[in-house]
Amino acid sequence: MKRAKAVSVLLIAALAVSSLAACGSKSSSSKKEADKFYIGGIGPTTGGAAIYGTAVKNAARIAVDEINEDGGINGHEIEYKFEDDQSDAEKSVNAYNTLKDWGMQILLGTVTSTPCVAIADKTAQDNMFQVTPSASTTDILANGNVFQICFTDPNQGTASAQYIAENKLATKVGIIYNSSDVYSSGISDKFIEEAKAEKLDVVATEAFTEDSKTDFSTQLKKIQDSGADMVFLPIYYTEASIVLKQADTMGFAPKFFGCDGLDGILSVDNFNTSLAEGVMLLTPFAADADDEATQNFVKKYKDEFGEIPNQFAADAYDGIYAIKAAIEKAEATPDMSVSDLGDTLKESMPEVTIQGLTGGDEGLNWESTGEVNKQPKAVIIKDGAYTAM
Repeated sequence: MKRAKAVSVLLIAALAVSSLAACGSKSSSSKKEADKFYIGGIGPTTGGAAIYGTAVKNAARIAVDEINEDGGINGHEIEYKFEDDQSDAEKSVNAYNTLKDWGMQILLGTVTSTPCVAIADKTAQDNMFQVTPSASTTDILANGNVFQICFTDPNQGTASAQYIAENKLATKVGIIYNSSDVYSSGISDKFIEEAKAEKLDVVATEAFTEDSKTDFSTQLKKIQDSGADMVFLPIYYTEASIVLKQADTMGFAPKFFGCDGLDGILSVDNFNTSLAEGVMLLTPFAADADDEATQNFVKKYKDEFGEIPNQFAADAYDGIYAIKAAIEKAEATPDMSVSDLGDTLKESMPEVTIQGLTGGDEGLNWESTGEVNKQPKAVIIKDGAYTAM
């Protein structure tokens, strides 16, 4: 009986210690949440668009580490976590829910346009502040809580037509685009519209869908027969690599011009990069630019990840610093609710300008709609590397 009583006393004591430890743990967790901003990221790190998502994940990490090492945002560090969505809308929603459970207050993502449309609906419901590094469709801007770092699809289409015309790169243009993808079709529509104004002759417009993106011989033959001296490719790098292979097989050698979706073509597995020689693309970032900020970023990225960063990496880096600038402008604090942060950052974001890697001489600033203002650049692939034009 005495033994039982002794055991009972020990159990009670153990429970008391356990209870105190649990309370201490909870207090520590609450303090951690109150002292740090929780920024989540979503994008493809596996699958056909993995080059984009991996670049965003890596570059955002570089920016977060820099900010934390420099004392954080108004003295508050950033916690950063990235989830893979394989560029799939359903998986992106799952990733969003995972990050919400983790404690996400602000989202940097998603990376590609179609998943971003699905996630923009979710962030609107939660009134969460969202910055996307590279989703370019205007469909994500409807609710006022999403801000873009990259050009919108219409801007890319318009700027591409203007650049081609102003630099007299072609007179007759054929287009190959994905009619089932909002990114591709959006750019194509605006390119055709602006081409008329610029007196560029669009002689062939050839579509494909997600179900037919491995054989472009029919589209290429029609464009070849049309007499086009340039093929405009508002598509992603995987499909573009196939287009270049098949054009070479046909003996068809026009100029090729694309947008940010082509950034990554030099990293496609088993692709002969010599086929991309002379390919031009509109982009806000050139890794060989000689300004100090670009060179420092390129060096850090290469040292840490063993490769040259692409445009998507630069956009993500700028995205983190844009979030920092908006928080500082609003004097926001981590103890604010997700919705309160959303309200205050939506107001402050159009009031900030950052120099960034992708803003050119005038930097980046934002409309209240979420659309970014910055200068476009063009690069050409030369000797297996992207070179500023």
